[in-house]
Amino acid sequence: MKRRCFLKACLFALTSGPTLVLATSTASIGFEEMYEGNPILGLQFSSKLKSLANKTVSVQGFMAPPLKPEADFLVMTREPVSLCPFCNSDQDWPDNIIVVYLSAKQEFVQPNRPIVVTGKLELGSKTDQETGFVSLVRLVDATFEVMK
Repeated sequence: MKRRCFLKACLFALTSGPTLVLATSTASIGFEEMYEGNPILGLQFSSKLKSLANKTVSVQGFMAPPLKPEADFLVMTREPVSLCPFCNSDQDWPDNIIVVYLSAKQEFVQPNRPIVVTGKLELGSKTDQETGFVSLVRLVDATFEVMK
């Protein structure tokens, strides 16, 4: 009798199928991996950047000073910047930036604190309707954490 119950349990387990839990991994990309080509002739998106389009990615960098304290977006730079990238001449403009649209408002941090931003990667020219800012690389529905 016990054998019959055991066999029924095994048969049930086999027919119900295994339950798989797949961990989704987030790809990461560095600023130095985003472009290829000669800056004089014009940079092109790298193969890696294009392969990550419309996927969730993480990028490490620094937060540029925000336009306003309650904004739901930020500009991420490779190196810390103390100048507002929107407020000065184009000579002060960081050459490696990503526009980040946050999924929810977060408290901004000092520009010298390294952060990791995770969000869906979008590529291509887009003008923000509210600010008029033009971007080529964006992270949307994003969050950020201060690195320790």
